[in-house]
Amino acid sequence: MRDKSLNPEAMEARVARFNKLQTYQRQNFDAHGIPAGAVEKITARRVYSVMAPADYQGRSAGAPVKGPRGLIVSIAECEPGNGPGLHRHLNTVENFLCLSGRFEIAWGDQGQHKLVLEPLDMISVPRGENRSFRNVSGETARLLVMIVPESDEQSDPISYAPSLAREIENDYGKGALEGLQKIGFKFEMSRCPERRTR
Repeated sequence: MRDKSLNPEAMEARVARFNKLQTYQRQNFDAHGIPAGAVEKITARRVYSVMAPADYQGRSAGAPVKGPRGLIVSIAECEPGNGPGLHRHLNTVENFLCLSGRFEIAWGDQGQHKLVLEPLDMISVPRGENRSFRNVSGETARLLVMIVPESDEQSDPISYAPSLAREIENDYGKGALEGLQKIGFKFEMSRCPERRTR
């Protein structure tokens, strides 16, 4: 049994204040000179990293709260119609909890299956499954995103369709595509071996 509680300053160091969060776009993409339009093809307009493991090296490494090994928590904020392109997480399960607005979740090889999350609805998408989300409400909406690995590996590689790579290169130039690849984005949609559900 603990005989001493955390003091207020120590507890405050474990808090993420939304009004002080920086988007991971600002933390990662701006540093590599990747245009905002290219970024919006692969991620929500604004993604606020809230919690990541202390030793995490991916795009959420700047999260203010350092949490348990493997768990990454962020908030995706999307204007109407905004959301990332079809992609798959190769090592992790991605969980979505609708905080506000309404989000269409699409999955399948071509994103052919769809459902809508209302506020406080949640879905868990297994590793290797193509998925995308899009705000289908008439207001800015927020989605809580919790990414959990299915192994001890601390990386979260994501793969997008090669057609998206061509679109980014055509619209924003080879430098934008190379910048995205430099920070770990892959553009290949080969099937993930043995997909497990949680």
